[in-house]
Amino acid sequence: MRRYLMATFAAWAVGAAILRSTLLAPQHCPAITAEDARAAALLAADWIAANQYPDGSYVYEYSIDDDTDLPGYNVVRHAGVTMSLYQLAAAGEPSALRPADLGLEWMLRNLFHHDGWAALRDPADGSVRLGASALMLAGLLQRRLATGDPRYDGLARELARGMLELQLPDGAFLNRWDPAVNAPVPGERSRYATGEAFWALTLMHRIFPGEGWDEPARRVARYLAEDRDRVEGLKYPPWADQWAAYGFGEMAAWGITNSEVAYLERLAGRFGLLVRAESARRDSRRSELTRGRQARAAGAGTWGEGLAGLRQAALADPRLEHLLPAVDERLACIAGILADRQVSAAEADAAPNPERARGAWFTGGVTRMDDQQHALSALLIASQMIESRSQP
Repeated sequence: MRRYLMATFAAWAVGAAILRSTLLAPQHCPAITAEDARAAALLAADWIAANQYPDGSYVYEYSIDDDTDLPGYNVVRHAGVTMSLYQLAAAGEPSALRPADLGLEWMLRNLFHHDGWAALRDPADGSVRLGASALMLAGLLQRRLATGDPRYDGLARELARGMLELQLPDGAFLNRWDPAVNAPVPGERSRYATGEAFWALTLMHRIFPGEGWDEPARRVARYLAEDRDRVEGLKYPPWADQWAAYGFGEMAAWGITNSEVAYLERLAGRFGLLVRAESARRDSRRSELTRGRQARAAGAGTWGEGLAGLRQAALADPRLEHLLPAVDERLACIAGILADRQVSAAEADAAPNPERARGAWFTGGVTRMDDQQHALSALLIASQMIESRSQP
C-alpha cells in the first residue's frame, strides 16, 4: 500500500510539474501605457515608411543576419500594410498619409476592371483575389475617415461591387476571379478573405449609409457566426478571425442576432486563450520545448486586432458588455508583449542596417512587412483603449 501511495504521489507531482511548465505556466504581461503603445505603433509605421521602395511597394522580408532583402511579394499583404497606415492617419497621425498614398498609387496601377466593377490584381501572376480587393477597399475607407477626401468614393463602390461578384447565396465568398474566363473560380474559399470582405462591407455601410451595403454584410455575418467553421472544415473553432471581429465591431451598432452574440463570446474566449498561452512563452530553448515557439508579430498582432473588434462590439451591445474587463486585460497584455519584443532605436544601432531593424519584430532573424502591419494596428487600438480607461 505504501509503495502504491508513493507511486501515486510521484505521478501527481510529475503531472503538476508538467502542467506548471505548460498549461499553467505563469503569464508575463509587461506593463504598458497609452503613450508607450502609441510610440511603438509609430515606430512600426516608421519602419514601413523607411522600407518602402520608390514605386510604392514595401520590403517584403528582411534577414537581419545576412542584411539581405529576401525575394517574393504578396499583394494581399501590400493592401493590408497600406490599410494599417491609413488606420494610423485616421487616428490623428497625418505623417502616415505620405507612405500610405504611395502604397495606394502602386495599387491604382494594378487594378482590374470588368463590367462596371474593379478589383486589385497581382502584377506578378495576374490573379484577382478577394482579400487583396477587400483590404484595398478597407484602406480607401480608412483614408476617407482620415481626410474626408471623397476622390476615391467612386473607386470604393467599384471595389465593393467587385467583391459582391464573388458572394454566394449563403453569404460566403469565393476566393478568386479568373480573368481568363471572366468568372469566379468555383469551390475555392479563403479562411481570411471572407472576414476581410465582411469588414470592408461594414465600413461601406458606415460611410455610405442608405446605399444597401448592410444587406450583403448581414448575409456574410450570419455565415461567419453559424456556418463557416463547419462548412470550411476549420480546426479548433471558432477560427481566430480578427477581420470578422472588426466587422462585428462595426455591425454591433446596427444590431446583431443572438447567434452572432454567441459567436463573439466564443471568439473572445479563443483570442483570450491565445494571448494567455503567448504570455507564458519566453525566448529560450526550454520555453520553446515546453510551451511552444513565440508567435511572430504578424500572428500576435491579429489577436490584438481581434480583441479590439470585440471591444467595439461590446461597447455597442449590452449583451456583450460582460466581456469588456477580460477583453481589455488581454488587449493590454498582448500590446505589452508586442512593445517589449519590438527592436528599439537603441537596439537597432547595433544591427548591420539600423533602418531595416528599428521598429521591427524578428522571428528566426527574419521580419516580414505584415509583422509591422498587424502589430501597428494592435498597438494603436490598444493605446486608444488604455487612454479611454484612464479618463475620469
